[in-house]
Amino acid sequence: MVKGTTIEIIPAILVKSREELLARIMRVAPFVKTVQIDVMDGKFVPNLTVLELDGLPKGQKYEFHWMVEKPWESIKKISVPAMHIVHIETINSKEDWELVKGAASENDGMLGVAVNPETYLDRLFPFAGDIHYILIMTVRPGFDGQKYMPEMEKKIAEARAAFPEIDIEVDGGINLETIPTAKRAGANKFAAASAIFAKKDIGVAIIDLKKVAGALR
Repeated sequence: MVKGTTIEIIPAILVKSREELLARIMRVAPFVKTVQIDVMDGKFVPNLTVLELDGLPKGQKYEFHWMVEKPWESIKKISVPAMHIVHIETINSKEDWELVKGAASENDGMLGVAVNPETYLDRLFPFAGDIHYILIMTVRPGFDGQKYMPEMEKKIAEARAAFPEIDIEVDGGINLETIPTAKRAGANKFAAASAIFAKKDIGVAIIDLKKVAGALR
């Protein structure tokens, strides 16, 4: 494990209704510290998810994975401290970045950056001093149930070399088979959707993923 980082399994919730969002949060809450909420506007990616995000259950840490065209507009609507992960592909100028930073800081939020499979890691470097978290997409964003792209492990390793003490999360096709190789490449956070919510016993599924990741001590 890299200094300053911890290993964690993070359920990723991609749903279209507020009722299903709340139900999934409550199902995983006894087993995890953090929940990732995938938010899509139907523009940045060809899918639309729940956009009503107020009044989430308390006592849970949240990270919002903003797959939206103008993330600063959405971040302003969140009233609880959280990790806000924006796609570097939506940041087209220093002004865009300042808008994102300002929106995140309004509610004591932290700022992370997601990188799509086709995007070069050097897109992050101009903003390195402000980044608290990196998410490497191991599928193309937009839909769950996709197959893990092992070629992204080179990018994970490059991110770990460039940002040795920052949490690096992987998202897409994460399961019992792909966690070990992603971890060896340098990831320490693992966002899982189908590997949790498609299982009959969610608690057992999360424990099994934690065991493989080395998150149980």
